[in-house]
Amino acid sequence: MSRFIIGKIGQYAIVLWIAVTLNVELPRLMPGNPLALLAGEEVGMLTAQQRTQLMANVGLDQPLPAQYLRYVQNLLRGDLGYSFQKNKPITTILADRLPWTLLLTVTSLLLSTVIGVTLGAAAAWQRGGRRDVGLLGFFVFLESLPSFWVGMLLVAVFAVQFQIFPTFGAVTPWTTLEGLPWVEDVLRHLVLPLTTLTIVSVSGAFIVSRYSMLAVLGEDYIIVARSKGLRERVILFRHALRNALLPIATVFTLNLAFAFGGATVVETVFSYPGVGRLVYEAVLNRDYPVLQAAFLMITVIVVIANILADAIYPFLDPRVRHATGQGGGR
Repeated sequence: MSRFIIGKIGQYAIVLWIAVTLNVELPRLMPGNPLALLAGEEVGMLTAQQRTQLMANVGLDQPLPAQYLRYVQNLLRGDLGYSFQKNKPITTILADRLPWTLLLTVTSLLLSTVIGVTLGAAAAWQRGGRRDVGLLGFFVFLESLPSFWVGMLLVAVFAVQFQIFPTFGAVTPWTTLEGLPWVEDVLRHLVLPLTTLTIVSVSGAFIVSRYSMLAVLGEDYIIVARSKGLRERVILFRHALRNALLPIATVFTLNLAFAFGGATVVETVFSYPGVGRLVYEAVLNRDYPVLQAAFLMITVIVVIANILADAIYPFLDPRVRHATGQGGGR
């Protein structure tokens, strides 16, 4: 058991180290000059000394290894740096943006998982039937749809044509709503981006759930359960679905990472003020500190999700518990 835990801690430590290293190197490989952003239209009028001083003010005058070392030192102090573009502490910016992204991604993840797992189990239960073929074809079709196209289609139909939902933002600007009216306004703005992200995410949960159920339904204990005369509903929920949860739990944690990636496109389409939109703005403006902080935050969230998945695996599948030594000593 202790060896298993130490191994997992070592794996996640390596993942975080790689993420920190890539956070420093990858943004600096993008084309473009951050000096033009820092100085604006006056960049052509700066002297060589002024250019050097401006780069020194944001730490870009040092060699990459020195920048990397300073970045790690700042991280250990909990300092994510300042935004070049907004001239604000990044912790303040993320504190404003992260709640909106979590509202969008977590809600979408829960909806897509519940819908996908339920319909995947229903399709597998009638393998080869009209329900199975129809649902499989429908979700394969959804899997092929680009998220930006789905978002633009929903905006054109429900925001522009019928004017049911707002076209952009998370709240109505220039209003002083409070309490329940504010909650209603937030939910109205959430509907279209949430629907978009759920549509492009649900197929993965459906496909994995279906194939996991198909594998379980071929096991001997399902045949034994049927021979005992158990009702089909009991076999489905008490035996089949329960034993198919392990790969579904894995997909849930993986979809968390995909949800954050998809949120960048969805938030950009709907001008939703989350971390995804922040990443898009930072890419356009070569705002390295913001990109580093956003990518690191997403990595940490995904690592935490995987740690939670590792913790619940033994409760979902006794074979995992015995393999890791959690089933008790001899």
